[in-house]
Amino acid sequence: MAEKPNTGPLAGLKVIELCHVMAGPACGRMLADLGADVIKVERIPDGDETRRTVPPTIGGESAAFMMMNRNKRGIAVDLKTDHGKRVLRRLLKDADVVTENYRRGVMERMGLGYEVLKRENPRLVYCAISGFGRSGPYADRGGFDLIAQGMSGLMSITGEGPGRPPVKVGAPVTDITAGILAAMGILAALHARAQTGEGQMVDTSLFEAGISLTYWQSAIALATGVAPGPMGSAHPLNAPYEAFETSDGWITLGAANQTTWLRLVELLQRPELAEDPRFKTSSDRIQNRVVLAETLAPELRKRGKDEWLAALEQAKIPAGPVLDVMQMHADPQTIAREMVVETEHAKLGPVKTIGSPVKFSKTPGGLRRGAPLFGEHTRDVLREHGFTDAEIAAMARSGAIHIGEERTVAD
Repeated sequence: MAEKPNTGPLAGLKVIELCHVMAGPACGRMLADLGADVIKVERIPDGDETRRTVPPTIGGESAAFMMMNRNKRGIAVDLKTDHGKRVLRRLLKDADVVTENYRRGVMERMGLGYEVLKRENPRLVYCAISGFGRSGPYADRGGFDLIAQGMSGLMSITGEGPGRPPVKVGAPVTDITAGILAAMGILAALHARAQTGEGQMVDTSLFEAGISLTYWQSAIALATGVAPGPMGSAHPLNAPYEAFETSDGWITLGAANQTTWLRLVELLQRPELAEDPRFKTSSDRIQNRVVLAETLAPELRKRGKDEWLAALEQAKIPAGPVLDVMQMHADPQTIAREMVVETEHAKLGPVKTIGSPVKFSKTPGGLRRGAPLFGEHTRDVLREHGFTDAEIAAMARSGAIHIGEERTVAD
């Protein structure tokens, strides 16, 4: 299958990715989905750690790696060698963006820190993604999503309720959010560069990503001096706004404002609830959230989830089913929005993956290629940057680069 044409809004943008695992690759994946030429530089001999995040695999290839690195070209370079550094510097000479998620000081010790690189390419946008940022007392610490969720306050507000063990959000939200913030910061820096002609450093972290997700709870804490705790599926500023059990499964219900609350009262045929002083206003319902949920729960158990969802939709009350991931993949809205799609992998052929969550009317991005095999594009990328076949062969023999597998799926 031939590679699809690049029509994304970032077509022509050159990004060098020196990132591994999730936060940095998430940023690169988003830029690549939008059309950027993202060249992923993997270490020798083993590449990105996510290649070994198994099971599961598809045809021997890590499913996790393929999810995070589609649409990128991949090269394998040993940056500890002089030849490897030479390769990277040549790639960066005309690059628009470089992303890295090493600990502070690693790039500087290799002679590839921001101050050096910006002298060689003043237009370069240099994005550093780390556990805690490049300044402050924790700047030298490594960081993982679990640690960031705990320290950012997220685990203190996640879980069934007070007195229960701390719970992390199921998805690695600080990793993913840090990737989103990095992509946003890069695009903002590129906008500034269009006006000034100069690049700059963009610096974000998992810790700050976690903090940024505590908007409501931080607002409450700053206003009251009291730290909010976990509330299960409920909301600190709206009620009823949580998951309820029906006779055959769970639904979520968001009758959060006065209009939808009165519609719910009518649907339940419980008009007295509208005049109950505990539930009369939004503030009353928030203050009496627990007793409100206890009042509604037996009503919602009287019917099945499908019957409730149809009735709630007809009454224009926001609600939805609680789906598992396989059910979400099969949902008609997921399919209509092209959020589960196929991409062409060099070894495996068509592989299913998550689609791009941002759509454009005139410059659609999308999937052009699957995740690269280890070193798959090393030869092509080096040729594009002026290295001769003899130089490439010599560097491969010395171990400075790795030439990956040839493409095995017929074009």
